[in-house]
Amino acid sequence: MAGTINLPAFSSQGKSITSPQKPFRIAHITDVHMMPLIGAAKGFSKCLHHIQNLAQKPDLVINSGDAIMDAHRGGRSVAEKQWKLWNDVIKNDLSTPIIQSLGNHDIWCKSENPASILDGKKWALDELKEEKSYFSKDLGNWHLISLDSISPNHEGQWYTGKIDEAQMDWLKRELQAIPSFKPVMIVSHIPILSACIFFDGKRFEKNQWNIPGRWMHEDALELKDLFIKYPNVKLAISGHIHLLDRVEYNGISYCCNGAVSGAWWAGNYQETQPGYAVIDLYPDGSFTNTYTTYNS
Repeated sequence: MAGTINLPAFSSQGKSITSPQKPFRIAHITDVHMMPLIGAAKGFSKCLHHIQNLAQKPDLVINSGDAIMDAHRGGRSVAEKQWKLWNDVIKNDLSTPIIQSLGNHDIWCKSENPASILDGKKWALDELKEEKSYFSKDLGNWHLISLDSISPNHEGQWYTGKIDEAQMDWLKRELQAIPSFKPVMIVSHIPILSACIFFDGKRFEKNQWNIPGRWMHEDALELKDLFIKYPNVKLAISGHIHLLDRVEYNGISYCCNGAVSGAWWAGNYQETQPGYAVIDLYPDGSFTNTYTTYNS
């Protein structure tokens, strides 16, 4: 059955609040993993119809990456078919504005080196109809910063979760330029900070927890130290793990918002059902993040 998991709004002091003001509403979709098999296109279409039939329709859809399935592992023709399916569903079933970010599965490359990954990002951005892999824009009374958290792993193992030096410099300038009264939401594909990563596979071995850089941002400490300078950074959303959590740290809520595809279109992934998040951003800086399932 379709349902919701409700989490309360929080002020910067961590107190639960309810704002009477009209919010800017976002539907956050992530990890659709479009593929030509097992009904992915029909499932994604169903999700979009569920979003657009909410009593209060969203002002915007945010896709935080992994629109398609494992582009870099198949031939280019396989990725082309997946992108065609993705864009056909978007064209036919979505009338709400959408902005999109890159996930690791969106990037096709001949070989796992930085130059090829960059070319793969350019192709994915063309398919997603976005000009840049990271960007910043106003959302009502709030401000959005969308990061590109897929960086080449210079040890030769495909990718890792972090932002490069140029993007970090850009992020510092952006945060400095945003008025202090304007609340900020950060979007990344890979979580900056997460709890559910500890339960994604066998992560505890030989008396220690092992969290790969592909699971959570390698530069989380640097980002934490940057965000603490800007109390107007309120919320950071992500996907990638296909699990659902919310971590409160230093006045920021880090929400990992499940996956539209659940267990890659094979039901629930652990305890998390296929779904999306409804995010209401209030002018006073409060918000709600409600995970919503769409299967009935």
